[in-house]
Order: sequence, then structure tokens, then C-alpha cells
Amino acid sequence: MTERTPVDLWFDPFCPFAWMTSRWLLEVEKVRPIEPRWHIMSLNVLNEDKDVPDTYREMIARAIGPVRVVTAVQEKYDSETVGRLYTELGTRFHNQRKIRELDTLRETVEEALEAAGLDRAFADAMDSTEFDEALRASHNDGIDRVGQEVGTPVISVDGVAFFGPVISPAPKGEEAGKLWDGVRLVAGIDGFFELKRSRTREPIFD
Repeated sequence: MTERTPVDLWFDPFCPFAWMTSRWLLEVEKVRPIEPRWHIMSLNVLNEDKDVPDTYREMIARAIGPVRVVTAVQEKYDSETVGRLYTELGTRFHNQRKIRELDTLRETVEEALEAAGLDRAFADAMDSTEFDEALRASHNDGIDRVGQEVGTPVISVDGVAFFGPVISPAPKGEEAGKLWDGVRLVAGIDGFFELKRSRTREPIFD
């Protein structure tokens, strides 16, 4: 059996571009021997000391709820379970556009938990600080690898971490594999730090 390359991804379930990156990794897994491993981070924690618009501040303040739920699951279960929950949350938040329905956020989280085969009671973590220390530890583990001036998603491969890739839509099949090949290539170049252009499109979900 071919040994699979671990690829760590840090995500906030509310971030549409982290969602795109995660869907890309699942496509890569079909055509390259990789093992995605899932970790939580928080837009709220990332921006707590930054000057951001009030509307964005309000949104990420609500986002901490699902982040706490994922952290609670991350503390009890393995990465595969975290990834399964992320898929259910992200599908509802992004593909089904329920991210805009903040009044029914808990209901959406409970639906995602049940669909992932988990206890709906994990949703109680939304309003609890019980897992905040673990949340910050996971967040810092990711962000400390890339620096404070970037955000989510963060990926790490072969001991090298990057912000991104930021993609829309997520490539599929061999196109996903070719992008992975490029990421793996630059990860192997000592001294490579950044390659960027201005984004000209919004997230395109399946």
C-alpha cells in the first residue's frame, strides 16, 4: 500500500475559502496518496485585536459557536470525525446558504451533528467557554506556523505551512491533483514564502 502524505488543514466553519480549500483536498485524496487531517481555528480569535468593520465583527462573534462545537468534538474524537462534521456544517453554511440564517444557527449545527453521527448535545458548547482553551491551542498551533498577518485556511505539508491555497471553485479530478503537485513542489523549496494575485471572484460552491 502506498504511504499517504499527511496534510493538515486549519479551518473556521464560517470561512467560505477554507471550505473551498477543504473540498479541494478531498478531491486531491481521490487522485493522490494524501491523508487530510482536520483542525479548528477561529476567525473571532484571529481578529480579536484587529480593526475590522462592525458588521464583520458581529458575524465572527456568532461564528465562535460552531467553532466551539467542533473543538468539543475534536477533543473527544479523531480527525476523521472532525472532518465528517465539517463537511456537514460547511454544506449547510455554504452550499445551502444557511450561514445567513443566524437566528436558526443552533438548529443548523444540531442538524449537522446528527448527520455526522454525533450527539446533538454537542451544540451546548456553542454558549460555553469550556473548550475555549483547547480552541485557542488548536488555533495557535496553526497560525503560529504561518504568522499573524494571514488567516484561514492554513495548510501544512512536509513540515511547511502556508495560508491558502485560496481557490474558487475548487478544482476536481486531475486538476485538483495538479494544484496539489504545485503546492508540494513549492513546499519543498527552502525560502519560498508567497505567490499571490488579487482575487476577482466570490466563492463558487457546487
